[in-house]
Amino acid sequence: MSSVPLHTQIREIIRRRVLDGTYAPHSQMPSESQMMEAFSVSRITIRQALGDLQKEGLIFKVPGKGSFVAKPKAFQNLSRLQGFGEAMAPSGYETFSQVLSMRQVPASEVVARRLQLGQGDAVYEIQRLRYLNREPISVDQSFFPLALGERLAQEDLPTRDIFVILENDFGLHLTHADVQIEAISADEFLARQLRIAEGSPLLRIERLTYADAQPVDFEFLYYRGDAFQYRLRIDRT
Repeated sequence: MSSVPLHTQIREIIRRRVLDGTYAPHSQMPSESQMMEAFSVSRITIRQALGDLQKEGLIFKVPGKGSFVAKPKAFQNLSRLQGFGEAMAPSGYETFSQVLSMRQVPASEVVARRLQLGQGDAVYEIQRLRYLNREPISVDQSFFPLALGERLAQEDLPTRDIFVILENDFGLHLTHADVQIEAISADEFLARQLRIAEGSPLLRIERLTYADAQPVDFEFLYYRGDAFQYRLRIDRT
């Protein structure tokens, strides 16, 4: 016996099937009657589970035809400072990275200002293509103080979040980040990496992460606008 309500258990089973592709995007879900029989529960329990999934955007209903699978749009909550893998894992998403480049470069004016360095000072740039459920979701362009970036280049960047490495392996205390978000159109390079049409909408996130009072990681994150969203709860006090 489980203390978790039946509709919650069923919701999680259906969510896993949507996320792992058992229920393909735009395919029709089993009918309420079929799910009632399969799970041995009442219609109201099934409707509660489906209602929750509809609110999350994982399914949509067509009057007179039933429920259909939406193309899942992953989201990350901006109220917490997390790496991509950290944020996606609790929802059951599979993530990994392809390292596109790692190199020492002179700091541009904006990178130098953010990392509190001199323009032209040597910094370390790491570019990664991030995958979500085996589809490319973002291109991350990250800049680090030179010594820190050279250490990161020796780590397992395809499977581990940089934030986790900085904290657990390097002993840094990540405290906060300054974030800016804007909408842009994909150029030829980003479109090719993300397998989308040139000119498609992207979210560009500029993020500067601090360890205590010291900036250690400045990034441009380019997310596919059709597959990802950021969420933020704002309280009125």
